[in-house]
Amino acid sequence: MGKITRKNFLRTFGTLLAGGGVAGVTGIVADKGFKPVYDPTQGDSADALGNYVSPYRQIASFGTDGTVEAFEEFMGDLYIATKGKVYVTDIYGEMKTEFANILPVRDMAVDGEGIWLLHPKAVQLLSHDGTPVRGWEACSDLSDYCSLALAGEHVFVTDKENKNIVKYTREGVLIKFIDSPNRFIIPSLTFGISFTKGMLYCSNSGRHQIEKYTLDGEYQGCFGMAGSKPGAFCGCCNPVHLTCTETGEIITSEKGIPRISCFSADGVFRSILLDSKALGGGFASYETKISGDKIFAAGKNKITYYRYDSQFAAVGACADCGVECPLRF
Repeated sequence: MGKITRKNFLRTFGTLLAGGGVAGVTGIVADKGFKPVYDPTQGDSADALGNYVSPYRQIASFGTDGTVEAFEEFMGDLYIATKGKVYVTDIYGEMKTEFANILPVRDMAVDGEGIWLLHPKAVQLLSHDGTPVRGWEACSDLSDYCSLALAGEHVFVTDKENKNIVKYTREGVLIKFIDSPNRFIIPSLTFGISFTKGMLYCSNSGRHQIEKYTLDGEYQGCFGMAGSKPGAFCGCCNPVHLTCTETGEIITSEKGIPRISCFSADGVFRSILLDSKALGGGFASYETKISGDKIFAAGKNKITYYRYDSQFAAVGACADCGVECPLRF
């Protein structure tokens, strides 16, 4: 997408149509206390887990009107961005409303204030009915925004091209740039970010690691290593997406060997929650959202809803886990 001038940006957002419808480098870097207790060099390879049983049962799956660019769960509804539109469904895919969206969407967040859309070179806030509220351009003509996280009174976005995290107020005032002391290596659109329990977690995907920061941008450490085995991150750049549970577990999504894994807040590998077979295969990553004990995964033009199953878990990946995780209930 070409450069968006402030004039064109405001003109674009001002003409959005609201409608009533019904849809590289690997290794461990100095950590400050983060230690991957699980050793992924031991045990079976993830692509040879013949006995693996996911602890999550598929409850529902529905097709979307085009490839999912981003989606979010909020108050029991799913907000879905595809090319040219944003629409809202229930968790089973029943359409509630839709409205037009002109610009490509890289990420999305939804809260009580409205629908936050991250575009390659802009941030936009819409009301829940799709009416434009406010928005701002990227702070650099070279920016290529990738992922977004809401944290209190601030909005954090990752910038693939400038290799940093950008901190804004909710009104769009630039506060600061956050650089990694390890240097961010981001070969593709694999620069996920998430917020939980007062901390930011972001993927340094070219290093196969996850880094942790305070809201003031103070580096708190990292965890992760390269590899195809459970607890490691494979390929050239993983993990792609990050999300979190209510109690602070970090949920990662990988490409290459698609899988959804769970880590503690201090980087201890818990288990693989959904492997490639459970997700539906392929090589692309599945964007994932967590709501209580529900997991939603989007791949291409489909969203699938999974829920914890105690019978599956008794013989599966969660059998030996004693953590009081909300995904278990």
